[in-house]
Order: sequence, then structure tokens, then C-alpha cells
Amino acid sequence: MMNLAASEAQSPLLPVWPEVVIGLIAFGIVFFVFAKKLLPAINKALDERREAIEGGIEKAEAAQAEAQQTLEEYRVQLAEARHEAARLRQEAQEQGAVLIAEMREEGQRQREEIIAAGHAQIEADRRQAAQSLRQDVGKLATDLAGKLVGESLEDVARQSRTIDRFLDELEGKAASAESSGAAR
Repeated sequence: MMNLAASEAQSPLLPVWPEVVIGLIAFGIVFFVFAKKLLPAINKALDERREAIEGGIEKAEAAQAEAQQTLEEYRVQLAEARHEAARLRQEAQEQGAVLIAEMREEGQRQREEIIAAGHAQIEADRRQAAQSLRQDVGKLATDLAGKLVGESLEDVARQSRTIDRFLDELEGKAASAESSGAAR
């Protein structure tokens, strides 16, 4: 009964020493196993994860820097391409203006040549018509004069002089009529 009396006398707040010693030994064994086996594996996994995260961050920063550099290069290339396109457009406009001016000059020159050729052709046709008219009028006048006189006027030299004098008189009358008409 002594045990009973001794256990009743012990306070519930005070631990039993044999249980404390057994608990400390068990805790030491668990702590030793935990420290030798589990803690290195946990530390290794944490280190690997930290390195992976840091490596990923470094890789992401490097990729971002490279992307930024590439973006800047593309912007520079785009600006150069726009500048080149503007320069080519300007050159094309200048060449077009020069070509248009040259074509206008060529057209003007050709027009003047055509007009000059037309005037020359008209003058040549007028001379030919005047010559043909002189011959025809002379022939008709000689025939008419021969019929009026009653004899043939076949002397060519006399015929030519007579015809020329007659036509010169007609031209003189026509010129005086034109100048008096223009003076009004």
C-alpha cells in the first residue's frame, strides 16, 4: 500500500523520472535518425530547388535582356527600312518628274517638227499647185488667144513671157486687193 500511498502523495504536475528518461532516450533516437537520414535529404532537396529557382530567374533575366536587345535591333532595322523606303519613294518621284519633263520636251519638239514639216509640205504643195496652175492657165490662155486671133501661138518663148506677165499682173492685183482689205 505504500505504493498507493506514495503515488497519491506525488503531484500531478511533477513528472515521473523514469518516464522522462525513457522519453529523452526515445527523443534522442528519433532526433539522431532525423538528423542523419532525413535532414540531409531535405536540405539537398531544398538546395536543388533554390538553385533551380535562382537558375530559372537568371535564365529568365538573360532571356528578357536578349529579347529586349532583339526588340531594339528590330526597331532600328524597321526605322532604317522606313527611311530607305522614304528615300526610294523620293527618288522615284524625282525620276518621275524628270521623266515627265523630258517627255514633255520630246513631245513639244516632235510637235514643232510635225508643224514645221506640215508647213513645208503645204508650201511645197502651194508652189506645185501655183506652177501647175500657171501651166494650165497659160495653156488655156494660149489656146483661147489662138482661137481669138485665128492663128496658132506656138512660139514657146513668147508664150511663156506673155503668160508670166499676165499672171504677174493678176498676182499684183490680188496683192493690192489684200493690202487694201487688210488696211480697213
